[in-house]
Amino acid sequence: MSWKPLFSDRTQAGEQLAQFVAGELEHLKAIGISVRPMVYALPRGGIPVAVPVARQLGCPLEIVVAKKITRPENPELAIGAVTADGQIVWSGSQLWRKERTEVYQEALRQAQLKAQAQQAEFASSCPQVNPEGAIAILVDDGIATGMTMAAAAYSLKARQPAQVWIATPVAPKESIEWLQQWGDRIIVLSTPSPFLSVSRFYAEFPQVETDAVLAYLQQYNVGGEAGEAGEAGEAGEQEKL
Repeated sequence: MSWKPLFSDRTQAGEQLAQFVAGELEHLKAIGISVRPMVYALPRGGIPVAVPVARQLGCPLEIVVAKKITRPENPELAIGAVTADGQIVWSGSQLWRKERTEVYQEALRQAQLKAQAQQAEFASSCPQVNPEGAIAILVDDGIATGMTMAAAAYSLKARQPAQVWIATPVAPKESIEWLQQWGDRIIVLSTPSPFLSVSRFYAEFPQVETDAVLAYLQQYNVGGEAGEAGEAGEAGEQEKL
């Protein structure tokens, strides 16, 4: 059976996502709720999708790094995820942790070290704006299990934004249902079935290299594309959402 991709590439998917997210924010404004958005991308694939969203909203672009925690005997199987700042989300079953605690604590440690290294790599190209009281919008190029997105949302909630929104072009319905416990609003453009993998819904889905991520962030945040939006946190009393 032939399959037609939903998006040409990550940028085009981000442009579509940006229109939808902007519409949701405009709806809040129309009913009298003042909003200050901030966009957070999950690197590396989430960056090209997040740039059009941040541009559309005229707000800063930040990152949250989360890495999968995998079983030592099966690196492809995620048993949880951890962020650079140590926020952890485990998969539903906890039996394996009781059986081999030391082994899996080491897997957790290794995953967090990877997250911290990547966070440090990109931090200088991000504005480091406080999201307290803002609507923090988490963006990725797609969601499969939702494990890393959940950990990222958990990390953001600790910074006391008014709300955390999870936004992505494509995800399976079952992951959306599970993610509702982590985000205040879930925005997904398409929920195709069967899902199989994120990549099959893009005509072009190359690996996003570190240099490309730095170029995206520097052009947007450092090169001035964010404009005056980088000063988010200015006046404007926020209505509690």
